[in-house]
Order: sequence, then C-alpha cells, then structure tokens
Amino acid sequence: MGAAHFLVTGAGLSGAVLARELAAAGHRVSVMEMRDHVAGNCHTRRDPQTGVLVHVYGPHIFHTDDARVWEYVNRFARFRPYRHRVLSTAAGRVYSMPLNLLTINQFFGTTLSPQAARARISGGAEKSATRAPRTFEEQALALMGRPLYETFFKGYTEKQWGCPADTLPASILKRLPLRFDYNDSYFSQRFQGMPEEGYTEMVRRILDHPGITLYLNCRAKRHMAADFTHVFHSGPLDGWYGHDLGRLPYRTLEFQSFVHAGDFQGTPVMNYADSDIPYTRITEHKHFAPWEEHSASVVTLETPRAARPGDIPYYPVRLAREKHLLARYEARARAERHVTFIGRLGTYRYLDMDRCIGESLALAETYRRVAA
Repeated sequence: MGAAHFLVTGAGLSGAVLARELAAAGHRVSVMEMRDHVAGNCHTRRDPQTGVLVHVYGPHIFHTDDARVWEYVNRFARFRPYRHRVLSTAAGRVYSMPLNLLTINQFFGTTLSPQAARARISGGAEKSATRAPRTFEEQALALMGRPLYETFFKGYTEKQWGCPADTLPASILKRLPLRFDYNDSYFSQRFQGMPEEGYTEMVRRILDHPGITLYLNCRAKRHMAADFTHVFHSGPLDGWYGHDLGRLPYRTLEFQSFVHAGDFQGTPVMNYADSDIPYTRITEHKHFAPWEEHSASVVTLETPRAARPGDIPYYPVRLAREKHLLARYEARARAERHVTFIGRLGTYRYLDMDRCIGESLALAETYRRVAA
C-alpha cells in the first residue's frame, strides 16, 4: 500500500494537527497557508519595542477536560500554569466576571450568602410558565433577572453580534456561567495553561516533520484537489465554492493597539458592557505571561463588526436565514468524495482550541491507512 499525498489548506490548529498525524503515519502532506505565518488566529509574536508576547488576533487561553488533547499539546510546548480572570466595566464601576457571588454582592451592595444570593436571583428571574426561553434575552431574564442582564449582557451582546438581543438564539447564553461562590476563574476545565513560547512556536513544532511541506502566502484553489489523494479544507466552507450561493455571514474584529509605559489596567482582559462604548474589551497582553517582566505594555482595543469580503472571519452568525444558506453548502460538502471540511471555518462552527485538536486527532485515525 503506497503512501497517500494529502493537501491541507490552512496552518491553524486543525490543519497543523491533522497534517502532523498523517505525516507521522507515513503519508506526504502539503500544507498551504494563505497568511505569512502559521497558527491561524491563535498566532502570537513578540512585540519588537516592548518584548511582550502579543496575541495578534485576540486572546487565546488553552483550557480542556480532554487528557489526550492536553498530553498532545504538551509534546510540542511547555505550558505554564495560567488561570484566566476577566473583569467588566459597567455603569462606571468594575466588577468580577463571570457572574459570581462577588459580582452579585458588588452589584446589589450586599453581603449575601450563597443560599441568600440564589433566592434573590431566583426571585427576580422572569420566566414563562408555558414555554422555554427562545431568545438570548428571554434566557438571560429567566436566568438572572433584568438588572444583572441589562447591566452586564444586553449592551455587550448587542455590540458583539450587531443585532438586538431579542433576535439572538437562547443557546448563546449557555456558554456563560452563573456561580454562587467566589470562584472568579473564567474557565472551569481541569487543564488550563499558556504555552511559554506562544502558540505560533507550538504550531511550528507540530508542523516540523519531514513528511510535511509547508507553503506560506499560498492560497489553495479548488481545482488543485485533482492533484491529491484527498483534501482537508480548513478555510471558509463557502469560500471553497467561490461563494457562489452567497456569503455565509461572520462577525469580524477591529483591533487598535498601542504601547503604554508601565501597567495600563492591571488585568489581562477588561470587558466593557455599556452600549455607548463601541469596543467590547481591552486586552493587556503582558498579563497573559505573569512569569515575565516588562516595563512597558502592549494594549489592544477590540471592536466587533460585520465581516466584509477580505476581512478575517471570527464568529459565525447562525440565525434562521444563515442556517438555510449553510444547509445548502453543507449538502454540497457531503457530496464531495475527496474533500473533507475541518475546523471552525470549514464547518462554520465556533470551536475552542481543544475541540479543533481533538477533532483533527480523530479524523487522522480515519485516514492514516488510506492508500495513494
């Protein structure tokens, strides 16, 4: 059985892990990346002026409950302990996030116990007696009541998605915890950390295999599929078809960065919940590496907007109209015999990093014995 020659489009986590596993199984793999660097949107680089390791496309914190994935990434990077904490500026004050007992007591000016806080929040919740919440707003009101929702989530969410909260699906809120203790760790997974040398160096090591040929500044084209045993496309699903049915909508991000002498905000991420502030959060990158010392700081303001052609797509918009268009593209994708769509763009899903890696490891098991 001869070795296959695979094409992987994109050198982000999904593409890099799949390429490495296929190459380790004895196959040839060509990886074509349209940007001038690997690691996709988790790309990190050293700022030449300050020496700070910058998360170029926004914060990426590694967190997982999957022991296999955690063991895998630790093969290619030294992960330092890191627990992510987020604060939120709302109505002129700073609060602990995600919503926890400290936030509740800060907001109401109380010293409630966990049991008393549960009773207060439950008493203010707005629930329908006849049906489950259908929208983000209904879900939030049923979970936390109007004061907390309107202070912390309504403005932030409408800035993030560019539409009224009562038009968004309730499922969006399921990612946001409400805690009745003082745990302010943003994530709850048992494995959490940050690669000491950054994600780009980790991905570079994943791709460092004699069976892999990496092409940067190279955009893969659909007609190239005929030259390979199989193609794994991690770029936009609709982009593979030239957007001929229409463009699947995304939200993108605009970043405004500057150097600050000293410490700017004292925390890695500060959310801005008020609707009259255009940006959703400010990132201070040096706090992602508390084991390093820097006299200056790199600070980034992050403002969401609708993606236009040529923008970097970040968050898929999965409302009713978008799901109809997605279904048409997915039907075409299922009919492909020699192309598989992978990753967050190829499958039009929001995926955490560990999910990208886990799905690529599973997919590699399926194709490692494919013959040329």
